Amino acid sequence: MRARTIKTWHLVHKWTSLVCTLFLLMLCITGLPIIFYEEIDHATGNVPDLPPLEGNATPAGTDAIVAAAQRLYPGEQVKYLIWDDEEPNLVYASLQGPNSAPDDFRTLAFDGRTAALLKEPNYNSGFMYVMVTLHIDLFAGLPGTLFLGFMGLLFVVSIVSGTVLYAPFMRKLTFGTVRHDKAPRAKWLDLHNLLGVVTLTWAFVVGGTGIINALAEPMLALWRMDQLAEMTAPYQGKPPLQEPGSVDRALETALAAAPGMKPDFVAFPGTDFSTDHHYMFAMLGDTPLTSRLIQPVLVDAETGGLIETRELPWYLTVLLISQPLHFGDYGGMPLKILWAALDVVTIIVLGSGVYLWLARRRSSSIEAEIAELERAEARLAAQ
Repeated sequence: MRARTIKTWHLVHKWTSLVCTLFLLMLCITGLPIIFYEEIDHATGNVPDLPPLEGNATPAGTDAIVAAAQRLYPGEQVKYLIWDDEEPNLVYASLQGPNSAPDDFRTLAFDGRTAALLKEPNYNSGFMYVMVTLHIDLFAGLPGTLFLGFMGLLFVVSIVSGTVLYAPFMRKLTFGTVRHDKAPRAKWLDLHNLLGVVTLTWAFVVGGTGIINALAEPMLALWRMDQLAEMTAPYQGKPPLQEPGSVDRALETALAAAPGMKPDFVAFPGTDFSTDHHYMFAMLGDTPLTSRLIQPVLVDAETGGLIETRELPWYLTVLLISQPLHFGDYGGMPLKILWAALDVVTIIVLGSGVYLWLARRRSSSIEAEIAELERAEARLAAQ
């Protein structure tokens, strides 16, 4: 590789790394507890245990859950019902008041068999709320999310440029060499390069999926303007429903339209996933892949009749696949532990990069002072 090319790649790696490193450190630190979000949720009691029932209990139904939620908080409206991934009889209702912020929801956990309130989990404060919000948008909404997505893009560029530079750097050294007999900066440089190569594939996957996840809101907006608008075109211009119809009846329609699938959540009229006239059921399959992919089923909220169901566009499919991959949520606890270990190694890589830059600046400053003293001494000697 030519010296000029190496210099160009070095500048690319240096500045992309410097710009994104502090934000990547924050993302790695906040991402560490998020990997174990479900386990922390259970440990802190946010996920309630279902009480035992005597005899055969008939499920209370979604209408009973909605009615129970509205009785508890009559000034708020149910916006979503969400079925627990592991326990189908655990159903969460998300409510919002008329003056609530767009992302401010009250969550109630119900026993799906009896419609009894089990718990009101607090997802709007506490340690995990801070970690998740920092990781997603820095408490800055969509601008913060897009900014972090751009930092992820710089991270991917720094990975590529660092990989290009590693080959000529290791030309005279055996792979994995750490020069313990050299100065601390040389040892950290070797360790930085070695750990960077070891975590190369993982960092590229996590960085790439992070960029995709940062575009979730624009992707959803595109889906609403494209497919959702097509499916609901006959309802354009109609006044909003004053009172939606039976959720139980709409659920029966959704189950019939997507045989062999189960509901993940239902979006009520007036939410981001529906319109003012429809329930949108997000249905999941039972295979490792289809259990991660949503098939939307649109149901008329007044009559309970089927409007349409269609597969998601490719960009939302990519998004749904990338979301669990970003946090290692595909292979249970072993994969989560691996993800956490690689996350810690990446923190070391990023931290060592900051150290190397500061050490080089300090070294260059000292060398400049020495050179200036030598020039001053030479001037005095010449007089």
